[in-house]
Amino acid sequence: MANDNLAIDSSILLSELKDANQEMGQVIDSIRQIAQHTNLLSLNSAIEAARAGEAGRGFSVVADEIKKLATRSLTSTKESTKIIENIQSKANEIMAVRTADVAYDTIDKVDRNLFERNCDAQAWAGFDKVKNCFCTTDVNRFSITNVLLKKLVDIYEVYLDLYVLDTEGTIVAAGIHQEFIGQNMADKGWFKDAKAANAISVSDLYLSSIDKSHTVAYTCPIRNDEGLLLGYFSTRFNWNFIYDIIESARIGKNGDIFIINNAGYVIACRNRQGILSDNLKHLKAAQLAMKGETYGYIFEKDTSGTKIYGYAHTRGYNAYQGKNWSALVSETL
Repeated sequence: MANDNLAIDSSILLSELKDANQEMGQVIDSIRQIAQHTNLLSLNSAIEAARAGEAGRGFSVVADEIKKLATRSLTSTKESTKIIENIQSKANEIMAVRTADVAYDTIDKVDRNLFERNCDAQAWAGFDKVKNCFCTTDVNRFSITNVLLKKLVDIYEVYLDLYVLDTEGTIVAAGIHQEFIGQNMADKGWFKDAKAANAISVSDLYLSSIDKSHTVAYTCPIRNDEGLLLGYFSTRFNWNFIYDIIESARIGKNGDIFIINNAGYVIACRNRQGILSDNLKHLKAAQLAMKGETYGYIFEKDTSGTKIYGYAHTRGYNAYQGKNWSALVSETL
């Protein structure tokens, strides 16, 4: 019975298979050399038998049989070499499909996670305690909303903060950073996008000046029962939860995994370095993914040798259309 606590690294198994193939190839190469030497020996023997005339006739027959054996050995080694090369090629293809599967699974998990965040923002924008910031004159309405937002942050854990803003972009309630209440966010890209969309808007990954952390903002209009715009509800997703997905991906020790945005910038990777500064658009796999190819793999050579790149482009999930992000998984052959 397999131990569920042990993750089987298929890339290691495939690497061992390729090593075994190479050893087989070395054995066949040795057989080939022996056959070539045997063939040369039989040729020399035939020459000497011919010189001996009638006395060397028997030896000539033996030399001829040795030559036939050497010829068959050479033919067999050629056939075996083709078989081994085919096995190696299939092993590479299996690894390539696996890397593409990991990329596909990773971007799908990211989409599913962010879809839930999409739903949260829309649901919470309809809470009475949120709408009451604009629908009542109760002097305690903002403090009541602050308590609600703080409770939501504590319960859901995946958020850095939650905000309620008026139609001009001024923060009127917050869950964590209540010291920012009263500040205006009208010049922020995420607020401009939400206002222009007149519907829920999802930002790309950015470094929040408030939380000093990488985050994605979900900003949704707050409307009254008649559909009149009252303000905006905005969430700050804790990007560290995406790393849980990255770190759970089944890749080899020498492999790597990246999430890139639609411009090719790295927005997540295993070592958490180069976020929003490193760009992978020079890679053919990244180019194919950024063009919208849903799933695939290619082989690319660099200074370290040949690498397999599996890639997958976001498909979105249900009502969440995604941000045109892609996942790349690399494995070294």
